Amino acid sequence: MILVNTDYISGKELEMLGLVKGSTIQSKNVGKDMLEGFKTLVGGELGAYNQMMNEARALATKRMVMEAEGLGADAIVNIRYSSSAIMQGAAEVIAYGTAVKFTN
Repeated sequence: MILVNTDYISGKELEMLGLVKGSTIQSKNVGKDMLEGFKTLVGGELGAYNQMMNEARALATKRMVMEAEGLGADAIVNIRYSSSAIMQGAAEVIAYGTAVKFTN
């Protein structure tokens, strides 16, 4: 499966199959949430949240790919990511794009 954030793949003719997406809602445990909260007082990278968001993007991408494979896609073009806070310490991540099949 080829994944790109452009609306084309060089040298390939594409047949559009439709929108595909994957999403997840992730949170950190209370202990890590409290430790990260203290870090906001002194500044610096919030490692536990950074890890949480990386894991969420990977899972959302995996789910998007599974949906595209179900359509018989060869690739997903025009991939985008979006995230939003659901509640304190929890975020939703969605990955979406256009599933395509190669015609040549």
